[in-house]
Amino acid sequence: MCKCFLLFRSKRVNLQKEMKEMMTEQDLIIALREELHRHNYNYYVLNAPEISDKEFDDKMRQLQDLEKLHPEMADPNSPTMRVGSDLSKDFKQVYHQYPMLSLGNTYSESEVTDFYNRVKELLGNEEFEICCELKFDGTSISLVYEDGQLIQAVTRGDGEKGDDVTDNVKTIRSIPLVLHGDYPQRFEIRGEILMPWVVFEELNREREAREEPLFANPRNAASGTLKLQNSSVVASRKLDAYLYYLLGEQVPCDGHYENLQKAASWGFKISEHMRKVKTLQEVFDFINYWDTERKNLPVATDGIVLKVNSLRQQRYLGYTAKSPRWAIAYKFQAERALTRLNQVTFQVGRTGVITPVANLDPVQLSGTIVKRASLHNADIIEGLDLHIGDMVYVEKGGEIIPKITGVDTDARGFMLGDKVKFISRCPECGTPLVRFEGEAAHYCPNDAACPPQIKGKIEHFISRKAMAIDGLGPETVDLFYQIGLVHDVADLYTLKALDIRGLDRMGDKSAIKIIHGIADSKQVPFERVLFALGIRFVGETAAKKLAKAFGNIEALEVATKEQLMAVDEIGEKIAQSVLTYFALPANRELISRLKEAGLQMERQEDEEGEQSDKLAGLSIVISGVFSHHSREEYKDMIEKHGGKNVGSISSKTSFILAGENMGPAKLEKAQKLGIKIINEDDFLQMLL
Repeated sequence: MCKCFLLFRSKRVNLQKEMKEMMTEQDLIIALREELHRHNYNYYVLNAPEISDKEFDDKMRQLQDLEKLHPEMADPNSPTMRVGSDLSKDFKQVYHQYPMLSLGNTYSESEVTDFYNRVKELLGNEEFEICCELKFDGTSISLVYEDGQLIQAVTRGDGEKGDDVTDNVKTIRSIPLVLHGDYPQRFEIRGEILMPWVVFEELNREREAREEPLFANPRNAASGTLKLQNSSVVASRKLDAYLYYLLGEQVPCDGHYENLQKAASWGFKISEHMRKVKTLQEVFDFINYWDTERKNLPVATDGIVLKVNSLRQQRYLGYTAKSPRWAIAYKFQAERALTRLNQVTFQVGRTGVITPVANLDPVQLSGTIVKRASLHNADIIEGLDLHIGDMVYVEKGGEIIPKITGVDTDARGFMLGDKVKFISRCPECGTPLVRFEGEAAHYCPNDAACPPQIKGKIEHFISRKAMAIDGLGPETVDLFYQIGLVHDVADLYTLKALDIRGLDRMGDKSAIKIIHGIADSKQVPFERVLFALGIRFVGETAAKKLAKAFGNIEALEVATKEQLMAVDEIGEKIAQSVLTYFALPANRELISRLKEAGLQMERQEDEEGEQSDKLAGLSIVISGVFSHHSREEYKDMIEKHGGKNVGSISSKTSFILAGENMGPAKLEKAQKLGIKIINEDDFLQMLL
């Protein structure tokens, strides 16, 4: 029996080889495309792979090689398109055939009841079903298919029009490029682009190592990734997608739920957790189940979406000016977990700020395992009345670092440990801490000899927004400091390749790269050098203002408090900090050494760039994700044209420069105060 089977298998393999040899290369391209589309669907949608990753990669490489030999066989939906291109492309604006409206949000069961009863009343007591779905926390997308092929992918934008991001969406493996089954000739399907928790955590670890700003949550990461102009980078981010709404003139069913089941048979990734219910109690059962169970999902969710299932009834119920009457979103409360406080440690930042950190029993929160949480300052600790061994409530919400928001005092027993008290001396150098009037933080004043502050200053100095020294990072700085090569930032400019070659994980190429990076930093403009010095309270904006006002480091060194405070946005606190910095002989000596090393200590005329007073007197808030320029570039534009960047909305705000996914809290506040909202296209027109 076994011999017969082996003989049959051997003959089948030989037959397949013979058939392949008989195929033309063009036929093989078509066959490989079909096969890879099928394997891609099995792996990313069904989660049931039939071949190994290596076999898949080998077939993909074979297809890529064949497509290069036969450019006449080019196909925009070939599986090879999923790797992306390293060519940058601008996004064009596209109008939606059907407006992408937002849903009304509810936060309580009573509001859900009101929605249910309102639908019941409007339908005249006609029977209806509700489709309950998870509200995935990502970025909305509209996909258009013709003849079973993806032809366009457009972001939500302002609801009327969005950006064409088709090339980027093609890199997302769970979105089918070619469909199978009995699909309509043309239709639109909408869904959510997501970044899985595991990918998000890895991306933030990489960004932290490169000293880049961390993404606050997977939603921001997914949105930012989708708007990148380099689709090969998008491909590397491993985005995912769930589809949740089918539109078109030829949708197969009257039921929304039934249409999505059909879409799943065509190759789309549809959530298996949708439920069709009839009663209000069944709605609440679904909500209550997922309020807990969502913690175990691989992607972020922030609520439940409730939709009247019948499309006929949806049309009858219609729309308000902003949202459909037949659907509503129930938002979960900020997720929190209960865990034990084991210890409080204290960290020293580069400016000497002491930050208390709670060390906890590991607990799952918003898709990640949390072991530490910030306690911010002494007042927070005192307000919580914390004791070692307390059971504490930890929240994450939209923040990167979890925080303790409360204590379960009922859980306290006889084993309760000591009351948590803020320390009085620096945990690193033993210097008595100070607390400035009006501030919540405690500081270690020993900035000249406290190791974390010294290393922190060097790390700040080499960071991307300061001197941007390529090849250096926190680990390298720590190594150089530990072996005595570098004691301050000026020591960097005395390093030679021979000094660092052969150190831990430091080869010839790495050593040369660092030395070249240090040499290149001598061309960094004066305003960034000033920011890099790390003068307390002097951030990027203040450094620009001071550099423009005084022109060079010599003039700034001898400036009086009155002269400093005469500069726009320089108040007493910043002015006093600048005076204190230059009053110290060690700091003046450091600047002298940096000047000798060749750093730019004077503002150059060509730094002015194109300037005007078109935004003079205007206070502008920036919010959202942009496509034409980065947030930093828009901040520079505002300053160059006489405007003022502000971080929060108030009655004094002139307008908001809003990109996609503007924060809902900011939007609500802007509407309440009547603040004008301007998109980036209109803003750029203002500067012409």
